[in-house]
Parts: sequence; structure tokens; C-alpha cells
Amino acid sequence: MAKRLPPLNPLRAFEATARHGSLTKAASELFVTHGAISHQIKALEASLDVKLFERTGQRLRLTAHGAELLPAVSSAFDGIAAATARMTRPTSAGSLTVNCVPALLSFWLIPMLGSFTAQYPEIRLTLDASNDPARIHAPNVDVCILYGDGNWPDCWLKLWTQLDLFPVVSPTLIHNRPIRTIRDLGDHTILHADDGREWHTWLAAADARDLLRGRNQHRMGDARLALEAAVHGHGVALGDTVTASGLLAKGQLVAPFNLAVPAADDFYVACRNDLTEAPIVKVFIDWLFARIEADDARTEPQTAARRALRRAAATIR
Repeated sequence: MAKRLPPLNPLRAFEATARHGSLTKAASELFVTHGAISHQIKALEASLDVKLFERTGQRLRLTAHGAELLPAVSSAFDGIAAATARMTRPTSAGSLTVNCVPALLSFWLIPMLGSFTAQYPEIRLTLDASNDPARIHAPNVDVCILYGDGNWPDCWLKLWTQLDLFPVVSPTLIHNRPIRTIRDLGDHTILHADDGREWHTWLAAADARDLLRGRNQHRMGDARLALEAAVHGHGVALGDTVTASGLLAKGQLVAPFNLAVPAADDFYVACRNDLTEAPIVKVFIDWLFARIEADDARTEPQTAARRALRRAAATIR
């Protein structure tokens, strides 16, 4: 059975008059005449068959019936106003703090900032470089993009992209000391971004495990430092299909071999469980996934080739 409710305009007139204690002030707030407010209140009283106001000198006072009705009407209008504000408030405005793997931040996310800002000009980003899963739960961090196995409990987590690894070197270095075969790597300094596991994996796929024995090697704190060292011509690093792509496209690095192997870990997007429904967080995460999908589509021929090389590497191992 439908609930019988009084008409809206008389209720608005009643609420404004009760709040101001004046027909004139209520009329001014609602941009109508004094007579219109008086007419609306009389119509409401007739509809309810009760008296809502009584006049005391120059001021109106609520009757017992009016005092009973006012809190419900005020609460209803406050709720409608709040819901309307939520619906009309931009979901793509405000401040957002993003924690990101250093190499990905420097070589992928920062180059993409122009695209993001053009699409969401009212979002103010704070970017931090770290690959520490503990940052997921930091109160001042909204979204994390991390490299790892994804085994991080008590958070929202989604695989962002998988990676392939392959050697990269500066054009200047390879011009001065050509790399025509895998054995030529023995004439170059090997740049590690980890404890050596990734290079061992790639060299095993290339059937050249012995190349690391007794060779010049530098160990860097992370992939960003290894790639920067490679750009400056200090040796050969392992790049990946995301962070090295821009450097390859600009000619700052080249890939001397057509052999790529799967990285030990993957990139994940993560945030605290209580942030998953925050509109600005959803906007950024949706943009991240749309951007990587667009990158994959644009480089589909290379991606298909990488997959074939991964299968070949798996066969070799």
C-alpha cells in the first residue's frame, strides 16, 4: 500500500518558516511571496487537519503538532540535500597518494602523467618511490603498485601485468663494443637489479650460465638504478616489457637479443580494503588498467613475439 505523504512545496514552506520563525524570511529564502508561503502553510494544515503555528506578537511559534512534525521534515530535507551533493560532487577531484616501484615510477608512470592530468585535471597526485608491501597499510598512502608475488594479506589486490626480461644496452656502448652473439656479453659489465637470480634465469635460457663466472658485475639497489646505469653506458642490464619500453622507443637503450624470459614476479595494484569504494581511488585504478591494456594493444606484435620467446625459453630450460 502506497504511503500518503503531504505535498512537497507546503512542507518546504513549513520547514523554512519554522526555522526562521517568520513568513517573510521564509519567503525570501524560497524566492516566493509572503502570501505564497502563507497559502502553502494553510494548505498543509488543511491536509493534515491540524494547526502547525500560532502567532505570539510578531513571531510565529510551533504548536505541539508542528513541533512533532519539524524534526522529521528537517531530517528528510537534510538527507535529500546530502544525497544530491554526493551525486553531483565530482568523483575525479581531490588528492591521491600513490606508492610505486621506483623503476616503474620513473620510466612508465611519470612519462604517462600528461595523459592522466589531461583526463583528470582536478586530481592532485603525490608520488612515492618504494617497493615495500608494508606501504599498502600506511595511513597516508591510497594506492600501491608493487612488484612481487602478490602474497600480501588483508588488502585489496589485483594483478596488473606480467613481465618478460631481456638484456638492454646503450647504443653507444654496443657501437664501441659490439654484441653479436651471447658470448660477446663476456666483454661487458653485467648490471644486476637483484641478487643475481634474474640474470641466472636469462642466461640459463640462453644456455650460457658460465658467463657470470669471473666477469665484471655491478649490483644495483633496484631496476631503476640498473637501467640508468645501462643508459649511461656502464654495462648490460635486464629490462622488462613495461619499464624499458619507453627507453627502447626513444633509442636510449637497445635490445641486442631476441630472447626474453618470464620475470620471477609480477606487477600488482593494491590498496587498503576500506579504500576500494573511494571514487578517486577507483578512478586512478581504472585508469591504470585502461592504460596498460592500451599499451598492450599498441605493442601486440611485440607482445606476441615475446610470448613465443617465453615458450622457447621454457623449452630450453
